[in-house]
Amino acid sequence: MPHSGEMLVQVCYQGASGLISLTVNIAQGSTLSEAIQLSGILQLSPDINLKTQKVGVFGKLKSLDAVLHAHDRIEIYRPLLADPMEARRRRAAKQKS
Repeated sequence: MPHSGEMLVQVCYQGASGLISLTVNIAQGSTLSEAIQLSGILQLSPDINLKTQKVGVFGKLKSLDAVLHAHDRIEIYRPLLADPMEARRRRAAKQKS
């Protein structure tokens, strides 16, 4: 349970080895970057690169310096392996043939 001036947030990452979801007790006014660092997720998943990967809160892209609110769910997004539009085109062309 958080103390006065603290709050709980969740840090999530769907890596190649599965979902990692960690609850972190942080100070109010903390940033997304601070919560990610404090969670220890970077040590658990060394494939995370915050310089190239996007992050968000509840599915909305945010910058690493965004201030968090109690019970926010921080999401670290993996890079796309294929362009979604191109993948749809290929599936549509395959279904036509």
